Amino acid sequence: MSCENDDNLDPVGNWELSTPELISPEDAEELLLQEDRANETFYFQWEEAVSTAGFQVRYELQIDTLGSTDHESPILSITSDNNGKSTSASIQASALDLALSYAGYSANTTSEVEWTVVAICQDTKTYATRSINVTRFENEYVPNQLFIAGSATEVGSNISAAIPMRHLENSSGESTYIFEAYTSLEAGGSFNLYSNQELPAHQYGGGEGTIEKNGTPITVEESGQYRITVNLNDHTYSLWKIEHWSIVGSVIPNAWDGDEPLEYIGGGVWETTMFLTVPNGETAGGFVFRANQDWGYLLKRIQGTSNEVYMESQAGDAGINIEDIPLNNSGEFTVTLDLSGDTYTYNLESNLSAPSETPSSLFLLENGTSIAEFSLDQDTFTSEYLPLQAGVSYSLNSAQDGSGTSYFTSNIIGATDSPDGDSVAAGISFVEGEGEFNVDHDQAYKLSFNFASGSGSWQYYNIKLFHWDPNDWDGRNEFAMTYVHPMQFTTTQNLEAGYNLKFNSPWDVQFGTPEGGDNSVMSGNLVNGGGDLNPITQSGSYQATLNFDSTYSNATFEITAE
Repeated sequence: MSCENDDNLDPVGNWELSTPELISPEDAEELLLQEDRANETFYFQWEEAVSTAGFQVRYELQIDTLGSTDHESPILSITSDNNGKSTSASIQASALDLALSYAGYSANTTSEVEWTVVAICQDTKTYATRSINVTRFENEYVPNQLFIAGSATEVGSNISAAIPMRHLENSSGESTYIFEAYTSLEAGGSFNLYSNQELPAHQYGGGEGTIEKNGTPITVEESGQYRITVNLNDHTYSLWKIEHWSIVGSVIPNAWDGDEPLEYIGGGVWETTMFLTVPNGETAGGFVFRANQDWGYLLKRIQGTSNEVYMESQAGDAGINIEDIPLNNSGEFTVTLDLSGDTYTYNLESNLSAPSETPSSLFLLENGTSIAEFSLDQDTFTSEYLPLQAGVSYSLNSAQDGSGTSYFTSNIIGATDSPDGDSVAAGISFVEGEGEFNVDHDQAYKLSFNFASGSGSWQYYNIKLFHWDPNDWDGRNEFAMTYVHPMQFTTTQNLEAGYNLKFNSPWDVQFGTPEGGDNSVMSGNLVNGGGDLNPITQSGSYQATLNFDSTYSNATFEITAE
């Protein structure tokens, strides 16, 4: 039989497999692993093993504890070069150091382990072993993720389902190597910390506030919900029992002196249904989440987000700006606080009923006085562009005098993470019931309400003054204009003589001169889709003002020298 026969040939007669003869490293040779040479490669070589029947032989290199006889679960196992056919193999310093770290060998120490070549032919294996002395990297690995599993946890001892801990970062976005998780623990059980949701992984245990690699599983004396904090800088942990998270603020009875608890429902989530009320005479209420009635543990909303929260006491170190959580409409809400994963969030879901039917008319009221009537198309009411103001209370009613059926939205009109886009829009939901709503900032908003779905939308434009050399369109300036209540945009810029101008929200709105109009005037009428202006005869600083109508079809402008 040829030596190139495939591995899966049936054995023919009686045959034997010799033991490979090791060449290097020498017995008890020292390998020094250095962090500044993490990619250094160490080579292992041996003479081939021979099958007396000529069957092909493949090889595996194993690193394991000195004296180990279990070749099924070594510290490290790799196939030899050339897909297992070669009589050599190589290991990078970083891979060997990590494997030894997983196995519990200490950093910056020399440990005697063994390397074994396993020759494999059909179902037959032979082994050749030598010892080596390996000095690990000077510093221990510090994982950038941690997971919790064990009999005391909600997921049991299944590592693949281990609970992820949140990794805290500093104001520069760098790792602090501090981790936390909110979860339930059972007395009488225990848990460990893992660097992966599978093995191999770094495993940590400990006791009395100190963690250690491969330490004894951590136990708890009392069942309940806990905040678990782990600090890998000083190898400590803490368990803080949470009696309850609650809402406190102007939206609950007794306001900031009150406390309305949430119930733990599992998986790091607290939830309850409660009635929240905007204080009389105010356009919005405010609240925070508080743990154990302790003012040192407050969760507030991260500024610029719609529903993310962060611990007030940690926000400064993380470089995060926070604020009280706003409430714009009274009602019964299902309040959910989700403290699982890397991002903590809250949700307020209104429990009021959707509109029962589509009314025949719909009006927008400002402080109780009608300011606009919506147009109806099937089940959808739509407004023209309405100049709305922050700090003003608005409401919806089927009657012009407010005596009909009321509707409101718990969304803040105009609230967005991208307020400076050209055409800014978002969806909203609304319900039947008393209540008022607000806008995030002054703008001309187009509103839409679909009574068949209970959903709606808002949209507004930002306007830019386009300014360009008639021979260089690609080199144009796009000067952002500032909205001024009501229905006006303005900007002051240095404008060049002979340059073209146009007032655009590309490309829906393009205010320019009417057909046959004079494009050299410094003020006058404009139409959407009109021609280019060219009024500047002397370069300098100018103020440009645009006044537009409620349909963005027509406008007037004025350009004055500063």
